[in-house]
Amino acid sequence: MSSSLPAVYVLVLAILAGSGGWVATPKGPNQTLVRTSILLTLACCYLMWMVTYLAQVHPLERPRLSVVE
Repeated sequence: MSSSLPAVYVLVLAILAGSGGWVATPKGPNQTLVRTSILLTLACCYLMWMVTYLAQVHPLERPRLSVVE
């Protein structure tokens, strides 16, 4: 059975990427917009990946075996 540990690893990776994007953003009038866009994109991508991954690891319904005669 798989664990939920990869979700934590990818979260750490997303936080590191967000920190790198925060620091690497050039100064200018749109700095806040660029930072917000980077962090929001990373957060949405992580949430979508996490929900998809965890839905496959822990499904709500178990697969049904069909009886073939």
